[in-house]
Amino acid sequence: MGKEKIHINIVVIGHVDSGKSTTTGHLIYKLGGIDKRVIERFEKEAAEMNKRSFKYAWVLDKLKAERERGITIDIALWKFETTKYYCTVIDAPGHRDFIKNMISLHPTPRMTLQRKLPTSLPKSSS
Repeated sequence: MGKEKIHINIVVIGHVDSGKSTTTGHLIYKLGGIDKRVIERFEKEAAEMNKRSFKYAWVLDKLKAERERGITIDIALWKFETTKYYCTVIDAPGHRDFIKNMISLHPTPRMTLQRKLPTSLPKSSS
């Protein structure tokens, strides 16, 4: 018998509008976790709402309110497996009004990805 796969929970956290859902949705797409036609449909629907850049975020942001407001309101789970691991990616809200949804995460993560953007651009040394 082969070695049993380890289950890993990965939670993606960060400030609102830092690109958590977009980055996670893009990763899922690149790993083959969602069909290209679905992404194309999301791109078309997002363009109709003047939110073209949200096509990957919509992999995880399913609620109508999330898509209209452009923010994650509730946690979203996506499962996939590799040759060694069963993985569950958990996309958490970053907006302060929905932090309670992030805190209520049931599975304990083994890995946390934090998406952080610089608050200012570095000064030029010239």
